[in-house]
Amino acid sequence: MELNALRAAFRGLSAYRNLTAQPVLLQMGRLLDALAQGRGEEALDAYTAVFYHLREEGFSGLGDWLWDRLRYTETPYALLAQRGGSDPALENGARRDVDTFVLLAETDCDRCVDAMKELLPNEYAPVLAALPRWRAAAPFDFEALTQFYREHGAGLYARYQAFLWEEGQLVPVPDPDCPRPEDLLGYELQRDQVEANTRQLMAGHPANNVLLFGDGGTGKSATVKSMLYLPGMEDLRLIEIQKENLTGLPQLMRSLGGRRQKFILFIDDLAFDQDDKTYSSLKTILEGSLERRPANVAIYATSNRRHLVRQNFSDRGSDEVDAAETISEKTALAERFGLRIPYLTMNKAGYLALVDHLAGQAGITMDREVLHAQAMTWEIRHSGRTPRVARQFIASLLQ
Repeated sequence: MELNALRAAFRGLSAYRNLTAQPVLLQMGRLLDALAQGRGEEALDAYTAVFYHLREEGFSGLGDWLWDRLRYTETPYALLAQRGGSDPALENGARRDVDTFVLLAETDCDRCVDAMKELLPNEYAPVLAALPRWRAAAPFDFEALTQFYREHGAGLYARYQAFLWEEGQLVPVPDPDCPRPEDLLGYELQRDQVEANTRQLMAGHPANNVLLFGDGGTGKSATVKSMLYLPGMEDLRLIEIQKENLTGLPQLMRSLGGRRQKFILFIDDLAFDQDDKTYSSLKTILEGSLERRPANVAIYATSNRRHLVRQNFSDRGSDEVDAAETISEKTALAERFGLRIPYLTMNKAGYLALVDHLAGQAGITMDREVLHAQAMTWEIRHSGRTPRVARQFIASLLQ
């Protein structure tokens, strides 16, 4: 295709119009315009800007950049394709746009350089001869792109599995700190309940909100995070939310409804003081709001407190007429989690069995009775027979 015809096709982009505002395509459009209108110096400036932005973003070719952006930018056609919808006009527009992107990606840089030679004086000849080139190739077509949307979705949720929700914004976590299921020891019954509920969510069936409560260091958070790495959880996404950001939770949940992915909204170490303003917000979100929770979303929370809200002895011995109602109000939040799973301190036999297992993994050959005696001494000093304490004990032996 001639450059002028390519420019005309580029200016007619519609279904993927939002991509033209990104620096690479913004400068590519400027390059085509300058060449068509005989502005050689502007064309040179735009050409070098295209090369710069491609390398700045880590791409060796325009086709590679386009393939990345087409998959991981949400557009009307991407959202339509991922939910299996039908819109012939939108589909035709998207097909035409992708065909234009293919032609653009396959355009050899020499064609642009040769066109600039006709527009610039001779002193630019050494500059044009030394210009760097980007790779000309298109590793995609419309059918491949559509198939990707149907299998993986589009946008950030297709690229990443884990996110943080901070001040009303999603922050992707490219390398989440999530343990593999095989790295977790003990509490098999509890983990099985969490897994079963999560598989209900993945299957599109009604799933409970989950509260994991109990002693610190027992693996409550690790259990939730490990769901990402179980077989069959490829469409699961984990969004961690700090308690102070709970007021923005309804907004987030609305944005997740109807997507192909399933979402765990994870609130770690949840607890409230008596006058905490976010308490009522979460209670309404769990149950009681006029707005239905999306079927592809569940809230998982961990806490060291069974009832989440701090209670004082004065609550039970106050002279308030309806003191029982006050106590009931403070326990109501935990009751709105359909699945409440206790994580209690391990018994002695379980703790020592875990120590033996970790010692074997670490290659420690200490006499078993000596190992157990030191493990119990360590446990007394560190307040609890938990997996965390066991791992810390083994780490101390390796120093």
